[in-house]
Amino acid sequence: MTIISSTPAPSHRDRSRGARVRNLLVNLGVGLTMLAALAFLLPSLMGLQRYVIMGGSMEGTYDLGSVIFSEVVPVEDLEVGDVITYVPPADSGITNLVTHRIVEIDGDEFRTQGDANADVDPWTFQLTAATQPRVVTHVPYVGYAFMALADRGTRMALIGLPAGLIALWSLVELVRALRPQRDRRDDEPVTQESGTVAPAVPSPRASASPALV
Repeated sequence: MTIISSTPAPSHRDRSRGARVRNLLVNLGVGLTMLAALAFLLPSLMGLQRYVIMGGSMEGTYDLGSVIFSEVVPVEDLEVGDVITYVPPADSGITNLVTHRIVEIDGDEFRTQGDANADVDPWTFQLTAATQPRVVTHVPYVGYAFMALADRGTRMALIGLPAGLIALWSLVELVRALRPQRDRRDDEPVTQESGTVAPAVPSPRASASPALV
């Protein structure tokens, strides 16, 4: 009795489908990386400055986590109602950038107020530079991504991991391309024989020959 077991090799169609899926994932990863890089660089290429809202003083206009984009304009072009990003005077005790709305201009003295604040800022200031960033538009919530990217570990995970996967897939495809083609017989079912019993062969009868007496 002969027992035949066959293990079909993956068909050419299955291998092609797997390659297409891998290529799609690689292309998707590359596309997302390029879009992220473009979104990061495009404002600078257009001459805009980018800031992340990290406080609540402009809540309702620019919520926490929003990204604001500012164009650089001459100081003399600023008007009441414009929103600017600046560093308050030293005697204010605030050392970080503030994004507030101009509510008063008196000669070269400015006063601002946050849209969510009940009172105006308790300081006046002068803009000593010839130009000043003025907010022109914003994108809500995107700033949370920039906050996360400020952490080195998160930045390495979000950028380094996809880049590593793309490199790994590219290496796999290169190895596949360099590997020699297998013989077509390798794709045929493998036949294994076990428990083979040879058929019984009858032994020849003894011939009737006269005996010597």
